[in-house]
Amino acid sequence: MPKIVDAEARRQEVVEAVFRIIASDGLERASLREVADEAGLAVGSVRHYFASSDELLVHSFAVVIDRIAARLEDAFAVVESLDPDSAEHGAAVLTLVGQFLPLDEELAVDACVWMAFRHAARIRPVLEQEAARSHRAVAAVVGRLVMRLMPDGGSGQERLVTEAERLLATLDGLCMHALLQPEWMTAVVCRDVLTAHLQTLVAVPSNR
Repeated sequence: MPKIVDAEARRQEVVEAVFRIIASDGLERASLREVADEAGLAVGSVRHYFASSDELLVHSFAVVIDRIAARLEDAFAVVESLDPDSAEHGAAVLTLVGQFLPLDEELAVDACVWMAFRHAARIRPVLEQEAARSHRAVAAVVGRLVMRLMPDGGSGQERLVTEAERLLATLDGLCMHALLQPEWMTAVVCRDVLTAHLQTLVAVPSNR
């Protein structure tokens, strides 16, 4: 009797193979043949689930966005459940923004893959739609966090946008440094930098 294959599970196996290739060798190596070899499948088997390399890459980009966005929403729910003046709230905020950074093995793979796709979207139109969705999802969470942390609740659209972009730029920069210089930009250093940045955000004067 032939073995029944769970199509969704197999698709996820292929996507995880894409992630491993990107994390170790870069997005350019993620061809159907290379992905099939990494997943231990025939190329025809991969084509059964993804008709082309573009379809596979767009789907993989969507998966990593959804994974990161889900973690951000879960972490933000914890932040919202806590007293803003409590130590637990501060720790939860740090955990939330830490979801953007390669602070452990799982986060490192996702951060590497996410960065690779975002950079590739600049010259690969097929990835542009998911890149835009990625930015909207992340910016929404960061904007809500800034509104929660600023002394006046982030009133003033111009200042809110400025502070949200400043935090996004800090997170992007830390992520890139941590991926490129992991021996120096450790998880401890990343958390120290984030803590310092968040303290300046809370201290932003309301009459600016």
